Amino acid sequence: MVARHDQTTDPVLLDGLLQARRGTAFFARKLNELTDAELDGESLLPGWTRRHVVAHVGYNARAVARLVEWAATGVETPMYPSVDVRNHEIEFGATLSPIALRNLFEHSAVHLNVEWRDLPAANWHHKVKTVQGRTVPAEETVWMRTREVWVHAVDLDNGATFVDIPAPVLERLLKDIIGAWRTRGTDKDLLVEVTGQPSTMTYGDTAATAPTVVSGSLPAITQWATGRGTHGTTATRDGEAVTPSPLAPNWI
Repeated sequence: MVARHDQTTDPVLLDGLLQARRGTAFFARKLNELTDAELDGESLLPGWTRRHVVAHVGYNARAVARLVEWAATGVETPMYPSVDVRNHEIEFGATLSPIALRNLFEHSAVHLNVEWRDLPAANWHHKVKTVQGRTVPAEETVWMRTREVWVHAVDLDNGATFVDIPAPVLERLLKDIIGAWRTRGTDKDLLVEVTGQPSTMTYGDTAATAPTVVSGSLPAITQWATGRGTHGTTATRDGEAVTPSPLAPNWI
């Protein structure tokens, strides 16, 4: 029997799919390390237990798969009817039994992977619409899922950190966040410095005369930028230390 394989041959897209699949495997490993009782514990997201995180990641796979189906068939299939429906779905999923919750994650991940695998190469350019209302090519679904599984693996609060996330994923995520701040104007008087690279990378309000400068490694800065703590960062303003580092602007 001939093995099934991705229909696309685009090397950039294939690399993106690999990162998404690795992230899914990483999330699965951190989930499987948790006992059923530990699923009731708090996650790193305020107000959410680990159950909420698992339910969100599971239902997100189904939602992303609907976009891939849209690209495959041309029949509009939104991620969710509304944000309220999405939120209700997560709350419901968090009440599932441990085995049902684990099955939700596993089966939805397999379904999404099959949809990606079977999507004809030409259809990856077909336009779909995200729950935020953005119109994007279907290939964007790969990145949408990649950031979900890698970041929420950390949110399970089971030993994973941003150091575990591949550098290319961190770099793209940070650029997305910085771009969102710039669009909203919430990066005013804020400079972000990523150290530990061949050369320091600087983002933010470069025209500011007396900016707050937040510095740290790529994992530490990305963790801070996603609103998940200031550990590993330092901040200064007018040459004076700011302790602790200020909270990052909202990015979602």
